[in-house]
Amino acid sequence: MNKVVAVVGMCGSGKSVATDLFVSSGWDSVYFGGITLEAVKEKGLPITPDNERMIREGIRSQYGQAAYAIKLLPSILAFLQSNNVIVDGLYTWSEYKYLKEHLKDQLQILCIISDKRMRYSRLASRPVRPLSITDAEVRDYAEIERLEKGGPIAIADVYIVNNSTKEEFENRIKDYILTLTEVLDNES
Repeated sequence: MNKVVAVVGMCGSGKSVATDLFVSSGWDSVYFGGITLEAVKEKGLPITPDNERMIREGIRSQYGQAAYAIKLLPSILAFLQSNNVIVDGLYTWSEYKYLKEHLKDQLQILCIISDKRMRYSRLASRPVRPLSITDAEVRDYAEIERLEKGGPIAIADVYIVNNSTKEEFENRIKDYILTLTEVLDNES
């Protein structure tokens, strides 16, 4: 039976790096943030932290805290028919509960943890959509206070710490993927 692994963690923890490694291992990918970026573009706005936050909060205000999971569940189910799926960007407790209700034991939550100092340094130096320390802190607070982000982090099935080199982190993720692959092979 194919699995869905949803990667959670605070901004800058390494979720995209982890997701890329799953994709490199042959998993299909669903990116929750794609909805936000597309909506920003549709409105003709520049992609900035403020515009992304406004869109994220607007979508959830209009459709509820599970909005992204509701919108993307059909894509997840379609991929799941023939492959494992990595989900990048599950934020809210409501999204988690919605996916858990529909995917049951096929869903596993992987939380990437990083010290705030490390995350903020990564965010400031990333080539695409960099964030200042102030912007990163504002985003952290908004995600915790308005987007229920703590719930999925607290209930994760697996935690991987990312406070060292990129190579060490990638090796931890590769080991986790290998473990999942072995479990899936044994279930077949």
